[in-house]
Amino acid sequence: MEKEGSCRAIFIDRDGTISEEVGYVNHLSRFRLLPRTAEAVKLINQSGFKAIVVTNQSGVARGYFPEGLVREVHTKMQMLLSHDDAHVDRIYYCPHHPQVGPAKYRIDCDCRKPKIGMLEKAVRDLKVDLSRSYIIGDKHTEIITGHKAGIKSILVLTGYGIGELELFSDQWEQKPDFVAEDLLAAVKWILQQEAKEEAKEETKEEAKEETKEEAKEETKEEAKEELKEENRS
Repeated sequence: MEKEGSCRAIFIDRDGTISEEVGYVNHLSRFRLLPRTAEAVKLINQSGFKAIVVTNQSGVARGYFPEGLVREVHTKMQMLLSHDDAHVDRIYYCPHHPQVGPAKYRIDCDCRKPKIGMLEKAVRDLKVDLSRSYIIGDKHTEIITGHKAGIKSILVLTGYGIGELELFSDQWEQKPDFVAEDLLAAVKWILQQEAKEEAKEETKEEAKEETKEEAKEETKEEAKEELKEENRS
């Protein structure tokens, strides 16, 4: 059950999950959606979940591109998604790095994944219920982030995903709850899990109603027997 006034969210990494992994996106032309991304986001839009992007963009701190370009890239992302009637509900990005860059950006912040500051901001801004939310990404970073936030995580095999899984997964303390071919497959898995949970809840409610009805019938029968006894006496 969702908490009153709250919403569920699917947190999504950007580079390598939503868009092609090209290293640092230092020009608008380098940002390209992966196949099936728009379909995946549209499915989220139709599901009742919020689609929320959470992305580390330390290229700002490193001086590879200005912070304004990050915002331009996100405007382009929304435009490309809109061509298929899809949209992201909120975008959070971290421009910091703990060791490099000018003082403004050289910060050991709480928003750089695997810290959960961006997720906590979504909780404050949108009243996201983390207990009913998920995170999807192509790096183990998202898996750790999910573990810290207490939410389920899905690793996609796009971007760095397949390499991380094959080369390093035997070293991971925290494992993903599911490994998916891409964002669309991840979203479909999430919705399947939700459907199973809803079916369980419905079964529980039906069982409760049956128990109530049985209790009512027993009470009626007991009342009948008591009345019979009174009439006999």
